[in-house]
Amino acid sequence: MRKPYDVKQESVHEMSDEPQPQPQTPGWASRESLAAGDPQAAGPEGSAKQKKPKRPKRTGWRRLIPTWRMVLSTFVVGVLLLIGGFFLGYSLVKIPAANALATEQANVYLYADGSVIARDGEVNRESVGLARISKDAQHAVLAAEDRDFYTESAIDPGAMIRAGWNTATGKGKQSGSTITQQYVKNYYLAQEQTITRKVKEFFISIKLDREKSKDEILEGYLNTSFFGRGAYGIQAAAQAYYGIDAKDLTAGQGAYLASLLNAPSQYDVIAHPENRPAAESRWNYVLDGMVKKGWLDRSERAAQKFPVPKQSTISTGMSGQRGYIVNIVKEYLISNEIVGEEELDRGGYRITTTLQKDKQDAFVKAVDDKLMSQLDKKERKVDTYVRAGGASVDPKTGKVVAMYNGIDYVKQYTPNATRRDFQVGSTFKPFVFTSAVENHSETQDGRTINPNTIYDGTSERPVQGWSGGRYAPENEDHHDYGDVTVREATDKSVNAVYAQMAVDVGSDKVMQTAIDLGLSKNTPELTPSPSIALGVATASPLDMAEAYATLANHGRHGTYTLVEKVMKDGKHEVDLPERREHQAVSREAADTTTSVLRSVVQNGTATAAQAAGRPAAGKTGTAEEDTAAWFAGYTPELATVVAVMGQDPETAAHKSLYGAMGLPRINGGGAPAEIWGQYTRDALEGEPVTDFDLQLQTGADVTAAPSADSSDGTGSGDESGTGAPDDESSGDEETGGETPGGSASTPPGDTSGGGTGDTSTGGPTTGGPSTEPGPTGGGDGGEDDSSNGGTTEGGEGDTTGAGGGDPDTGTIAGLPSDSRRP
Repeated sequence: MRKPYDVKQESVHEMSDEPQPQPQTPGWASRESLAAGDPQAAGPEGSAKQKKPKRPKRTGWRRLIPTWRMVLSTFVVGVLLLIGGFFLGYSLVKIPAANALATEQANVYLYADGSVIARDGEVNRESVGLARISKDAQHAVLAAEDRDFYTESAIDPGAMIRAGWNTATGKGKQSGSTITQQYVKNYYLAQEQTITRKVKEFFISIKLDREKSKDEILEGYLNTSFFGRGAYGIQAAAQAYYGIDAKDLTAGQGAYLASLLNAPSQYDVIAHPENRPAAESRWNYVLDGMVKKGWLDRSERAAQKFPVPKQSTISTGMSGQRGYIVNIVKEYLISNEIVGEEELDRGGYRITTTLQKDKQDAFVKAVDDKLMSQLDKKERKVDTYVRAGGASVDPKTGKVVAMYNGIDYVKQYTPNATRRDFQVGSTFKPFVFTSAVENHSETQDGRTINPNTIYDGTSERPVQGWSGGRYAPENEDHHDYGDVTVREATDKSVNAVYAQMAVDVGSDKVMQTAIDLGLSKNTPELTPSPSIALGVATASPLDMAEAYATLANHGRHGTYTLVEKVMKDGKHEVDLPERREHQAVSREAADTTTSVLRSVVQNGTATAAQAAGRPAAGKTGTAEEDTAAWFAGYTPELATVVAVMGQDPETAAHKSLYGAMGLPRINGGGAPAEIWGQYTRDALEGEPVTDFDLQLQTGADVTAAPSADSSDGTGSGDESGTGAPDDESSGDEETGGETPGGSASTPPGDTSGGGTGDTSTGGPTTGGPSTEPGPTGGGDGGEDDSSNGGTTEGGEGDTTGAGGGDPDTGTIAGLPSDSRRP
């Protein structure tokens, strides 16, 4: 029974809307109480729980990871430092006075003994206002260098970062500069690649962009940029390349000049005709950019033809051999990254070359005595085609001691010592034999190839073991030698033997040996096929001198050097690349080749070289259709190559030398060997006569008889081809007069039918033009003019290195046209 007050109490609870107190368990407190900080509600431990517990210390690897507070603080501080640094740099860096190219000095080129060869470094410049520069030229430069120049800021951070990354990752130096930055570098600063200069360039560019208009900056850039040919500024460039004023430049001409800004020397298609494809590619890029920006109509763009510039105007101070030497040495310095092109043009360098004045003079005199003085240009038109080139190298040091490049740099611009557009002919054959000894090669029937190995020297004998189709080169005048030793085949330059030997060795191995000895791997027409033995490759006299120097140096090769010392401003010596030497081929391979080549001088086609009056080894050679005649030879002290070339002075096309000097033909055993003999005698005058110290191939004195069927085996592959027609003489040039009844000992120059010189006949070439100026030119594009088949005579001009498979011409698909007159 409930008490009354209990009932009342219950009713009160039921009628109230207020929250009712809940019974509490000892030690438990509500969230509200804890939140209010009631110590009593927290129980006996309430006072202890008032303080927030300490965060545990970071240990182990966690200590290495920065907290978000640290990251944020660092970022803020970094931004503040960058902003502060920017304003500090902006306030400290002032726009300086112009660097005044008037302070430019001449470069001095010296012989090894310190005597002066020549001085250069004259600046060609003329500043003009923007109004005196055609709009097409302005737009071309913008399309080439900075298409957004008028809308962008003075600097392009993205391009700078991209350029820095490309440079750091080995993709080549990149400028990443706007036109404004380039103008600042050209006009206010030096050209050195330093952080300090780049920082100054950065701030000056920003200031300049605020102080000058875009037109003023563009005008300054166009007047200070270097375009090559010593021309600073677009007005000087317009005169140097086209003989007109900048205001008259067309879109095509302006695009070419704009292209030069990327590589002034390399894109000069007159000085470097081999680089024309690259120059035209850059030219097309510029024109396409002009169309893209709306500066050139598509119809006008389609009508554009590449505007070939005029020949360079030469200072008379560069006459004679001087201009050739200066240009070749400059190219050497630039290509070997010793001194940059623009730095050279700014001047102040004293360059001591390896050339020795007495030897240089002796070379010039020998060419004059044995060749130039024998020409009659008024009476014989062919004499106007005659050119000469040569180079002489010390085999032990690799130093180039003398060069001959032409009669006069002012009259004939092309440096004949370094041009690569004439076939080397049979001067290549020693590389085939060297490769055979080096690779321990054997004939098709398993006999080791040595100087006394017997081959079948029958003219038009198909080579055996070649899978590329029938290949049957002719000997000169279709002469059949029958069984002949390698030594005798070398003396008489038998094509049939050496084409077979190239296959026996492997034409790819022959090519590699030639490269190892010193030829550039980029030598035109240097391709692996049997015709490689006949010398269809177009190396320069300097290339060949380097390779023959390796043979003279017992197979040790070191790249040639042209420079002894370079000084800047008379006090700073420029570092030169270290010369490295290595054993390119074994000593026995080189020395055994030397022993064979000694026989060529003693008994073969090069008896004229005996005029040197000391032990000598060498090889004669003739290019297709007698467009060039060569002699490459050496003594233990000196390796020298001489070439006599035929080129039309007007069209620059290669020309045959039939009738030159009043002789039926110019051959390697004639003027080239005679020049070599006189030069070598005079150059080494006073030096002791030394003999070759040779270590020959094992078994070199043993004659291996051929197998019973080695002489009459048929070649593999396509049998559709035939030899050249009987009414067209061909083959190699040097047979030592080995026509029936001829005598190998007939003195050089005797044209009665038995001379030791390079004798052959042939039809006229259809050679395409090779540009006269520049170190190289295009090769002749000779064709076989026969109608009844035969091996193709157009090896010199086939830049693809492959025949077309035409049964009418006898060309074999996949095989470079052979030179029957190598």
